[in-house]
Amino acid sequence: MADLHVTINREKGAIAGQVASELRASIRQGRLTPGTRLPASRDLAADLQVSRGVVVEAYEQLVAEGFLISRVGSGTQVAPVAAPPAPPPATGPEPHAPFYGHRPTSPDLGHFPRQRWLASVKHVLTTMPGDALDYGDPGGVPELREELAGYLRRVRAADVRPENLVIVGGVAQGLSLILRVLARDRRVRLAVEDPTSHRQEPLLRRAGADLFPVPVDDQGLDVARLPAADAVLLTPAHQYPTGVVLSPARRAALMEWVRQGDRVILEDDYDAEFRFDRDPVGCLQGLAPDRVILSGSVSKALAPGLRLGWVVAPAPLAEAVRRARGELDLGSPVVEQYALAHFLRTGGYDRHLRRMRREYHRRRDALVGALAEGLPEVRVRGIEAGLHVYLDLPDGWDEGRMAAAAVELGLSAEPVGIMRSAAGPPAVVVGFARLPARKAAEAVQGLKDIMSGHNVM
Repeated sequence: MADLHVTINREKGAIAGQVASELRASIRQGRLTPGTRLPASRDLAADLQVSRGVVVEAYEQLVAEGFLISRVGSGTQVAPVAAPPAPPPATGPEPHAPFYGHRPTSPDLGHFPRQRWLASVKHVLTTMPGDALDYGDPGGVPELREELAGYLRRVRAADVRPENLVIVGGVAQGLSLILRVLARDRRVRLAVEDPTSHRQEPLLRRAGADLFPVPVDDQGLDVARLPAADAVLLTPAHQYPTGVVLSPARRAALMEWVRQGDRVILEDDYDAEFRFDRDPVGCLQGLAPDRVILSGSVSKALAPGLRLGWVVAPAPLAEAVRRARGELDLGSPVVEQYALAHFLRTGGYDRHLRRMRREYHRRRDALVGALAEGLPEVRVRGIEAGLHVYLDLPDGWDEGRMAAAAVELGLSAEPVGIMRSAAGPPAVVVGFARLPARKAAEAVQGLKDIMSGHNVM
C-alpha cells in the first residue's frame, strides 16, 4: 500500500480539491505507478486530520477522471492507463543567431499597428450591440463584407459586391473550402504553377484536388501548356516563388482557356499589397467575375495570426462556400471582423500599408544592393514587390547549402528545388521583410564567407 505525502493548506479551503490535486500530480509524475493501492479513505482521513467525506470526495473525483479505479474487496488503486508519458528525447541547444523570420514570406510583425488596432477593437467593443457577439452569418459580418468589397473595387479593380464575398480564416482555408465545393461529385483536376509553394500542396490534395504542374517562365504561367483541367490556381500579381507578373498576353490566353470549357480560375492575390516600382495590375477577377474566384487575406499586410481572409466568387459558388464555412466551424471571430471593418473605414489600413511599402522597399533595396556588391554572380529575379527575393545561383552551386547558410545567419530562406516538380537550375528564396537594412551587407558577407568555405564559388 502506498505511503502518501499529501500537503494541504487549510486556509485556502476546498480541501477535497487539494487532496485530489496532490494525488493527480503524484500519478502524472510517476510517484504513484499503475496498480498501486491507496490507503482506505478512513485511514487517509485520519493521517490528514480531515473528515472521511473529504477523502471520499477526492477519490471519487479521480475515479471519474480515470486516474483511479475502485472495486469492492480490492480497495482503490491507480488505474493502468494513468502512467506518465515518456520524456521527450533530448535535443541540442537552439542556435543563437539573430532571427529575421519563420518563412521567406513572413512580414515584420514588430511593425503591427498595435495602437491603431487597439483603438479599433475598443471602438467596436464600445459600440457593437450585444447580439453581435452571438453566432453570426458564417459568411462574415455585413460591415466587414461591405468595407472589403469597396476596398477591393478601389484598389484591386475587382468586380465584387458584398453578397459575393465570404470571410474566411486566410487564403489556405479559402482554397480548401473552394475545392471542397468544386469536388462535390469527383476530384478536381487542378493545374498549379511550377514552381509553387510546397506547403499548400498537401492542403489542396486533402481538399479533393489532383495536381498538374504547369511551368512558369518570365511571363508567368505558360498558358499554352495548360492541360485539360477543371481549374487552375495561380498568383498572377506576383508569382511565388519566382516573383514574375502574369503578362498581358498570358492574361488574354488564360481568359480564352477558361472559356473553352466549364472551367474556373482560382486567383491567389499574393503580394498585391506590396509592389514598389508602380501600382500593381488589377486582379484577374475584374476581367471575368463569372469565372474567377479571388482569394486574399491580411496575413502579409497586418499579421498571419489574425486569420482573416476573404473569397470573392460568382453568386452560386459564393453561397456554396458560405454554407461550407457554416458546416465547418460557424464562421470567423466577430470582434476581429468588426475591428478590421473599422480599421478599413477609418483609413488605418491604407496608412499602415503606405508606411510598410516604404519600409519593405528600403529593406529590399539594401539586400539587392548588398548582393550586387558582395555576390555579383548571384542574379536576383522578379519584379520589385513582395517580401522575398528569388536568387538564381551559378551552375554548380548547392542551393540546399546556400539556404542552410542563410538560416545559419538568422535569415529566412528555402531552396527552390523542393517547390519544383522536376529538377531545375539552382535557386533559393530569401525573405527580407525582417532583415533591417543596416544588416543587409553583413548578412551577404556572411553568405559569401560560408559559401566560399564549401568550395562552391
